Amino acid sequence: MNRSIARRLALMFALVALLVFTLIGTGLFLVLRTQLEHHLRESLDDRTEIARIIVYHAVTPEKWRMAREKLTDMMPHDGSTVYAVSSTDPYFHYGKPIEGPVVSSWPGGYARVSPVGGGADMLTITVTIPAYGARPPVQLQVAASCSPNTRTMRVFGAALAALSALGSLAVLLLSYSVARLGLAPLTRLTREASAVSPNNRSQRLNTASLPLELSDLANSFNGALERLDGAYGRLESFNADVAHELRTPVTILIGQTEVALTRNRSVDDLRHTLQSNLEEFERMRAIINDMLFLARADQGERATGLVEVSLAAEVAHTLEFLEIPLEEARVHAQLRGDAVARVNRSLFGRACTNLLMNAIQHCAPGAAITVTILEVADQLRVAVANPGEPIEPAVLEHLFDRFYRAEVSRTNSRENHGLGLAIVKAIAEMHRGTVSVESANGVNTFAFSIAASSMEASLPAARVNAGVPAEAAG
Repeated sequence: MNRSIARRLALMFALVALLVFTLIGTGLFLVLRTQLEHHLRESLDDRTEIARIIVYHAVTPEKWRMAREKLTDMMPHDGSTVYAVSSTDPYFHYGKPIEGPVVSSWPGGYARVSPVGGGADMLTITVTIPAYGARPPVQLQVAASCSPNTRTMRVFGAALAALSALGSLAVLLLSYSVARLGLAPLTRLTREASAVSPNNRSQRLNTASLPLELSDLANSFNGALERLDGAYGRLESFNADVAHELRTPVTILIGQTEVALTRNRSVDDLRHTLQSNLEEFERMRAIINDMLFLARADQGERATGLVEVSLAAEVAHTLEFLEIPLEEARVHAQLRGDAVARVNRSLFGRACTNLLMNAIQHCAPGAAITVTILEVADQLRVAVANPGEPIEPAVLEHLFDRFYRAEVSRTNSRENHGLGLAIVKAIAEMHRGTVSVESANGVNTFAFSIAASSMEASLPAARVNAGVPAEAAG
């Protein structure tokens, strides 16, 4: 069951207030009880001193008779104060001493006694008066009832309990109102967040007037929206590009098949049609495999199966593999530099192949392609440079995007489906590297880098390498 934050805060504030009121009330209760007991002992001392003087001067039977009358006059009718005198001489006796279990005692001879016959507890003190004249030594006991103090403490405790309860209830109600007022920005954020939908992905939470605690949360939420918006936009673009790329071979397949079915065809004509359809199927398979590869790369996979190799040797192997395309384009390649790194050989070779094929396709006959390997900071950079037409800055920043073509209607569009450079970027990121492109002084340079100290990833290499052979140019 969902609980209101305002109610939870109000309840916690009320519990804290009740705890504070209880502690304060307990302290006041103990202080008041101590003071009442102190005042009762002081009052008992005063009465004891008066009774002691009366008894002390009763040195003859006549004066003792007068002392007894004075003690009787001093005792109230409600029995709240009791005087008792006892001695070895029965004549010098007065009253009945309070007897019973001692509840508590204090220094100075004070004792709180619970009378045997019942009734309120009595605070007693007993003093010895030495012999004087005809009077023998006597024991004087003065007792005062504790019932007034008990009634006062009972009323005071009940009042404290009632006031603590009422105070806690007031804190509960006020805290709920204050909490709702304080959480108003959170309510506004909730409404704004609820309004975000695929139709208004650009909407963001307003953080201008938020308190500090909510500002960080709103900024984090806006950051998440930015990332989701970017991912959603890339997904839309990717789906549209995929649909566009697959529509062409499917249209060609349908058209060729319909033409073949319009009339009877010879075996050679049918073989030619099937061969053409097979080429389109191969192109579709390449697109699908590249899409799957990029999808796995988007999930954050790292290159595994890393081995320590000479990058120059790997590039030389790729150049040997591309010897025929180089001859057909009437260009030659030269290799400069070397470095040793831990790479996935298949992925590294595929990235080199894609960059070299891109250079071959955009290089004039008789020109030279230069492959340079060098270390930059903690990255090993492989750059492929070829003479060519200058590339506009607006185009440079999109060359590694998926399905992007600087020349929409170039002659080799059917052989290239716009994923080659995107795959190079994915492979570089799998090796914790980056990509870059430069166009200056009539030379276009495409490069990718890998981390100089690549670490094994935790995902299986088969998942990264599956689908497309290393030599596919994309």
